[in-house]
Amino acid sequence: MDNCEMYENASKCIVSSKSMKCFMVLSTQAQKISIATLCGLFGTLCIFENCLVLYLIFSSPGTRRKPSYIFISSLALADLLASIIFVGSFVNFHVFNETDSSKELFLLKLGGVNTSFTASLSSLLLTALDRYISIIRPSKYKLLVTRKRAWTALGVLWLICVANAFLPLMGWNCCTLNSACSELFPFVDNNYLSTWICLVMILLGCIVCAYTHVLWRAHQHVTYMEKHQVHVGKQSARMRMDIMLAKTFIMVLTVLVLCWLPALILMIYSIFVSLNNHLRKVFAFCSTLCLLNSMVNPIIYALRSKEVYSSLRMYLSRCRKQLRTSSDSPEAECAHRSSMIETVCEDIHVM
Repeated sequence: MDNCEMYENASKCIVSSKSMKCFMVLSTQAQKISIATLCGLFGTLCIFENCLVLYLIFSSPGTRRKPSYIFISSLALADLLASIIFVGSFVNFHVFNETDSSKELFLLKLGGVNTSFTASLSSLLLTALDRYISIIRPSKYKLLVTRKRAWTALGVLWLICVANAFLPLMGWNCCTLNSACSELFPFVDNNYLSTWICLVMILLGCIVCAYTHVLWRAHQHVTYMEKHQVHVGKQSARMRMDIMLAKTFIMVLTVLVLCWLPALILMIYSIFVSLNNHLRKVFAFCSTLCLLNSMVNPIIYALRSKEVYSSLRMYLSRCRKQLRTSSDSPEAECAHRSSMIETVCEDIHVM
């Protein structure tokens, strides 16, 4: 297994530079700089965007009480945690080649990363189901989707994510069981990795099915209007809405699949086939795509929303009013910055 043969003996459970060396696959300075740049850029934008989304949702009584925005706030929180934990541990391990003081500490960090990314996908699933119900059964939406049910569903899913993510720390690891270890993650049992992959695939599959069914129903609606010759103005307005809906959902599915599929394929491949160093490097770069997904989520799900966008405009307006009371020179500069931000937000909203 190339440079990782030592990982097959007892040293696989010892936290040292030798036992962890085969997982530190970035061999050149250029590769380390590339990973550090990607993580720094995606991580910084992800933190800023998700903090902004959380502030805009919870600062407005109209949004923080709605179940759909409860799901979006859960998504923003999960993506925020993912960016902080993933970037810190990933860069520390692959770029600075630093090892943790114990196996338990490493598995604790890994559990944090798994929790945040799995909770992000779970929140995406609840958001997809929320939109599915609102379109498929609009008359019963308020009865079916209540605040209490929304918080209950989130609580259950977060508990499942936490419990599943920390199973290796609680004993399901290759050191405790003396079983086959993953070639991508230190101390992780291959059977646990298979279980985690199945969970993620189920979440992704449910999200894809929900959005695909919504698109199919929208297409049915357009076909029905054309067949029964609904009023031209009403038909055109509805078709424009269906086209916008289709564009949004296609964008959601495309981003989701492109960001998660490469890493998942390599994880599945690693269970059945021994990986060489080149594939491990590819996996390291593919892992940053999951962080990219957490960066794009706020733009797709929150900042494109009319209510969140309206809250952002009100916040920028208050900022400009406060700046008018300050001195003239800082006022001009800050007002210019606010107007630039608002212009960018308008461009995002029009997408």
